[in-house]
Amino acid sequence: MSFVNITTHFLSYFFKAQGPHKLHSPFVFQLTTDVLRDNQTYPEYEKLHRQRKRLLSNRNVIETVDFGASAGSKDFITYRARVQKLVKRRSHAERYNRLLFRLARHFKPEYVLEFGTAAGLSTASLAMGNPEAKVTTLEGCASMASVADGSFERLKITNINIVIGNFNQTLSEVLNSLPKLDLVFFDGNHQKVPTLDYFHHCLTKAHENSIFIFDDIHWSSEMDEAWQQIQGHEQVSLTIDLFQFGLVFFRKGIAKQHFTLRM
Repeated sequence: MSFVNITTHFLSYFFKAQGPHKLHSPFVFQLTTDVLRDNQTYPEYEKLHRQRKRLLSNRNVIETVDFGASAGSKDFITYRARVQKLVKRRSHAERYNRLLFRLARHFKPEYVLEFGTAAGLSTASLAMGNPEAKVTTLEGCASMASVADGSFERLKITNINIVIGNFNQTLSEVLNSLPKLDLVFFDGNHQKVPTLDYFHHCLTKAHENSIFIFDDIHWSSEMDEAWQQIQGHEQVSLTIDLFQFGLVFFRKGIAKQHFTLRM
C-alpha cells in the first residue's frame, strides 16, 4: 500500500475512533478500561523486551520461505536474510505484543491458534498471557520456526506447538486436532482471499466466547475489503477496529455493533 493510501486510512480511523467515555456497551467499556488501556507494567514485558533485543542483534543469515502477500503472483518466494532484518520486518511493535499478552491474560483462552509464527514474539506473548493455554502456531518457513523455537526455549515456554508448512496444507489437520478455538490470531497472509478462507475454516471451531484477532486490517485495499466482509458475517456480533488489529467477537443476544477505538 502506498504512503498516501495508508495515511488516508489512518486519518479516517483517527477521526472515527472513540475514547472509553463515549462507549455505551458495558462489554466494550470494560474491555477498553481493563485491557486496551491497561497501563500496568507486567514482568513478562521485560522478558519479551530482552528477547526482542537478542533477536535484533542476531546477524545470522538464514534462508526463508514466504507464502504470503510478499510472494505476489507466485506460490512462494525464497531468499536469504539476516535474522535481525527478518525480525524488524515481520515482528510487531512491542505495544501490540503487549496487547496480545493482555488479551490472553484477560480472556484466558484454553485453545489458541496463530497464523504466522515469525520469530515467535507474538506467539510468546499469547502463551505467557495464559500459561495454561494450548498454543498452536503455524509457520511456513522451517528456518523461522527454528528461530522462534529458540525464543521459546530462552523464555522457558513449554505450552507452544509449532506446525511447519504451507497453511493450505496444514490447517485442516490442525483444526481436526483441536476441540474448539478460543482465540485465533490471523497474521500469516495479508491477502483478501486467504484471509477470508482461513476465517471461514476457523469458524467451524468458534463459539460464543471466541475472539478472533486480525492483523493489518488496513494494510491494503484487499485487507480493507476482507475486514468489511468479516464485520458483516452473520455469526459476528461485535468488532473493534484498533487500526493495526481488528478484534472479532461472536457473543449472542446483542445487536451487531462495530466500534473504532483508540488504545
